[in-house]
Amino acid sequence: MIVEETLAKLRAMKFYGMADAFEQQLAQPETASLPFEDRFGLLVDQEWIYRENRKLAYRLGRAKLRIPEACVEKVDYQVPRKLNKSLLLRLTNTDWVEKLQNVIITGPTGSGKSFLACALAQKACRDGHSALYCRLPRLLQEMALARADGSYGKRLQQLARFKVLILD
Repeated sequence: MIVEETLAKLRAMKFYGMADAFEQQLAQPETASLPFEDRFGLLVDQEWIYRENRKLAYRLGRAKLRIPEACVEKVDYQVPRKLNKSLLLRLTNTDWVEKLQNVIITGPTGSGKSFLACALAQKACRDGHSALYCRLPRLLQEMALARADGSYGKRLQQLARFKVLILD
C-alpha cells in the first residue's frame, strides 16, 4: 500500500525517472541488500538521466534538423571528399559555439555539407546548446514577410535565441 502511495507522490511531483527507478529496485531483490545511500543515489541518478534525456529530446526536436539521424560518429572519412579529419574532430568539441564563431561548409552538390552541418548541430544539442536548421530561401521569404507585417524584429529575436543556426 505505501509503495503505491510513494509512486503516486513521485509522479505527482513529476519525478518520473525516480519513480521508474524505484519500481525497478522493487522488482530486483538484489538491490535490497544495498545500503540506503546507494539505493537513494541510484534513484537520483536515474532522475537526472531522465531529465537530461528529455532536455536533449526537446533541443533536437526544436532544431528541426533536415537529417535528424546525422551525428559526428557517422561521418565517413573513407569517401574522397577532402575532409580534414583533425579539423572536424576539433569542431566536435563545440568550443566554437561558446566562442561565438561561425562554421562555413563548402563543397560540390552531394558532398555531404547538409549532413555535416546537421551532425555538428546534433553534437551541439548533445552538449547543451540550442540549434535551428533553416533552408535559406525559405528563411529569406519569411523575413520579407516579417518585414512587411511588422514582425521583423520579433523574428530576429527568435533566431538570436539559438546558439547554432544552420543556413542551408
